[in-house]
Amino acid sequence: MVQQALTIAGSDSTGGAGIQADLKTFEEFGVFGFSTITSIVTMDATKGWQHQVHSIDGAIIKAQFLSAIASKNIAAVKTGMLGNAENAELVAELLSYYQFSHIVIDPVIACKGTANILQPDVVQQLKYKLMPLASITTPNLVEAGILAEIGDITNIQQMKYAAKQIASLGAKQVVIKGGHRLTTQEQACDLYYDGSDFHLLRASKIQKETNHGAGCTFSAALTAALALNFTYEQAVKIAKDFVHQAITDGLSINPYVGHVWHGAYFATQNRKERLQNAK
Repeated sequence: MVQQALTIAGSDSTGGAGIQADLKTFEEFGVFGFSTITSIVTMDATKGWQHQVHSIDGAIIKAQFLSAIASKNIAAVKTGMLGNAENAELVAELLSYYQFSHIVIDPVIACKGTANILQPDVVQQLKYKLMPLASITTPNLVEAGILAEIGDITNIQQMKYAAKQIASLGAKQVVIKGGHRLTTQEQACDLYYDGSDFHLLRASKIQKETNHGAGCTFSAALTAALALNFTYEQAVKIAKDFVHQAITDGLSINPYVGHVWHGAYFATQNRKERLQNAK
């Protein structure tokens, strides 16, 4: 039987992040993906790629969610951008009522390169309604600093402190994605806290600006691996490798951001050869 996973997140019309990234990633893992769209993010090319979040009505979010879970075989669920505080609260209520084995909370607080795009009330919902439901949560350095209320994180010790603070909000496990932002380290470092021990994951830094969608893709890969019954530690490591390869083979889609290539880890670009042979 093909495993199933659900993503509850925003839509990125450029295809690199959000719902689009999640569904692409699920399929790369051989997992059937369902979706519930909470918001639509648009970017204005005439205004320096300015972002705007258009939230979806709560009743429509609930209807999508109920449609998605009708199979009753969802093995893992992840959240991403939720749009506004009301929708974040609704999603928390739905996840609490319809219980799932694995809940991955990707606490999207701002779009890449855009500060304060979501209201402070969303942060409060993330901290006090969604974190207690999280089997695991995957903040980046900026998000971790906000959730842990310690501001900028610049070193491993601060990452460890933040992970413990976020776990105290109810998240059973925490991954803080340091990546290239952790400038004090020569390598791209992520920190996995399993609730008792810390695990540092290292990879070489990639000298390419093709990381649009990296955070969403990481949490989606983690969700897919959990749906396939990998352990949490295994799933975190697989997600790290998946995203590292996706950035390495990333694409310059437009003049504003470089996108990760979701097909890189499994080399699905080789499908082109099969298609060529089908002509």
